[in-house]
Amino acid sequence: MTYQAFYRVYRPQSFREMSGQTHVKRTLQNALLANKTTHAYLFSGPRGTGKTSTAKIFAKALNCEQAPTNEPCNECPTCQSITEGSHPDVIEFDAASNSRVEEMRDIIEKVRFAPADARFKVYIIDEVHMLSTSAFNALLKTLEEPPPHAVFILATTEPHKLPATIISRCQRFDFKRLSSTDIFERMKVILEDINLPYEDQALKVIAQAAAGGMRDALSLLDQVVSFSGETLTLDNALLVSGSISQDVFYDVVQALKNKEIAQILNSIEELIADGKDPLRLAEDLITFFRDLLLLQTSSDLVELLELVTPEEKFVALSHEFSADTLYGYIDILAKTQQEMRFSHHTKIYLETALLKMVQVPNSGAVTTGVAGHVDPGLNDKVIQLEKLVQQLSQQLANGAQLGNTAMPQKEAPRPRVKTQGGGYQAPAGRIREVLKGATKQDIQKIKSAWAESLGQLQKSQAALLAEAEPVAASDSAFVVKFKYDIHCQMVAENREFTHLFSQILSQKTGTLYEVLCIPETQWVTLRENFIKENGLNQKKEHTDEGTLVQETVHEQPFIEDTYEIASEDPLITEAEKMFGKDFVEVVDE
Repeated sequence: MTYQAFYRVYRPQSFREMSGQTHVKRTLQNALLANKTTHAYLFSGPRGTGKTSTAKIFAKALNCEQAPTNEPCNECPTCQSITEGSHPDVIEFDAASNSRVEEMRDIIEKVRFAPADARFKVYIIDEVHMLSTSAFNALLKTLEEPPPHAVFILATTEPHKLPATIISRCQRFDFKRLSSTDIFERMKVILEDINLPYEDQALKVIAQAAAGGMRDALSLLDQVVSFSGETLTLDNALLVSGSISQDVFYDVVQALKNKEIAQILNSIEELIADGKDPLRLAEDLITFFRDLLLLQTSSDLVELLELVTPEEKFVALSHEFSADTLYGYIDILAKTQQEMRFSHHTKIYLETALLKMVQVPNSGAVTTGVAGHVDPGLNDKVIQLEKLVQQLSQQLANGAQLGNTAMPQKEAPRPRVKTQGGGYQAPAGRIREVLKGATKQDIQKIKSAWAESLGQLQKSQAALLAEAEPVAASDSAFVVKFKYDIHCQMVAENREFTHLFSQILSQKTGTLYEVLCIPETQWVTLRENFIKENGLNQKKEHTDEGTLVQETVHEQPFIEDTYEIASEDPLITEAEKMFGKDFVEVVDE
């Protein structure tokens, strides 16, 4: 007999032999036992996940002489003929090569005839998305109301290409990619059946290269077995599959940690010269960093490792990077991988990504608990906390005077001040203190970090600040102007929210600011009064070589939107109303 590939010889012949897809198996078996099978099924999912195999097993269970049963016996003549593909009442139809309406009409004409030697006439239409529009239209009515003895099983890898009218007439089962563990266990069964010794790590490499497809895994296993001698080794699996040894990745990541750019690029150049695909390299690097995260997180996650073995050097390597650094590496590679799919210069994209990764700061190794070892990342956090404590002390000194008693009294919560109309009343006195010390550098620092800080809030919280903007800032506090009074009141009275937002801003600016809220209407009044009281925007005259010169004084304090005060000149006011402020320029002559 001619040699047959592993994926054909070891195709599952019963539900219990299937790998994964528990949700599909249980539903179909329950329907078989209860005799509640329907007339049309749609099996969709990636290639090599068991769609056609499940269809054949289901056809055998429907027509088995032991029916109703949740497993075909595989011993009766009906089961054996279906397994061999010779049963006249189980018809496999390849839509990829028979997509025309004529072939579909031929099937439809024969559906009405009773089965010759079975309970049901089963039609398995593979790659059904390849049918033409006319063929779908011809199948539609028969699929909706077939004869009671007919069952249609449609299999496809691209369900989005099917008309909605077809999908709605079927029970749909979505097949998932198989896990590496499922593929690993299936390959173990095959190798034990052929009595070939193997290395576990070699099977893990093949399972990882298969990307969730059992047929791809068994085809690759077949190739590695043919290449290997008496034992299936890791080196053979790496060579045939085009994968890379974990030791190579270890050397690359060590060079990345030490910022040895030349060594990194030389290693990548050698791998690509050996025929490795840059896109596959990026994917394997992502998996390697993912394994390092698992090793760093817990020793109980060893079973989930795909590329790395839990050796001491890899455990030590995982603790030489902070989790944030590893997440940053994965993010850079994932974005680069998407860009590489649409480019012919994949090597350049990969080298650029590695250069970016070298520049990612590593906040320090994870604390290992060794005596006398000081975690640099922890030391940085202590320094940052000391700065925050110092800033809080300054704010406390500026905002309130402590008594002379030995034990400081707990500050009573300030009562909520309301206006006569019941609205929110901003703390005018505290805002005036901020305006006196306001600087342009502080408000620019707040504004540069404003949008990014809003992005770190929850959507409901960020919505409250959507119509707000910072208008003045000192070295310890800043003023936020709100368009709507209700938003201003909600933010000002939620101390936890303002404290959280202040902390987020401090990560960007390096300063823990106090947040002061004021409605827009109150801000206009308070700002105008403050400008008049402090003489801002006044003009002074001096003589320059006999010429009288007028110039505007812009001294501290700095208010961001001082220029918005309307001019007292009625001509300027009227011009701004007619043409808009953006188109009016006032020139002093």
